[in-house]
Amino acid sequence: MRLDKDTYRAVQRIYYPGFTIGGAAEPLGIIATALLLFLTPAGTVAFWLVLIALLAMLFTVATYWLAVHPVNKHWMEGQSVSASGATFFGVGSKREARKPEWTELRDRWEYSHVARAVVTSVGLIALVVSLVVQP
Repeated sequence: MRLDKDTYRAVQRIYYPGFTIGGAAEPLGIIATALLLFLTPAGTVAFWLVLIALLAMLFTVATYWLAVHPVNKHWMEGQSVSASGATFFGVGSKREARKPEWTELRDRWEYSHVARAVVTSVGLIALVVSLVVQP
């Protein structure tokens, strides 16, 4: 948050290659957690905890697509990316009528990541606790 505009934009572009690898884990985690929910006896404490974890994962992904992805499109504008990267960054809503200030984009990106981290932590804790509670 203390970086100037040019430095902040340069740092943001560093995330793209790493996210393409790590980002695939989120949908896989949702599938695995949904399968675990299906296999957990309904009505048990473990079931409700796994459900909380699944909802947290869904919220995390929704937050990415609704808050983070549009900002990433701004950060990656004009950058050379692979064909799959171009397709990925092409997904979603069109550009806003008014180009936001870079600080608005920065704040949206940073705070949405804080929200994702908090909700993901709640989901992880719920999932871990679901594995140790008695049925």
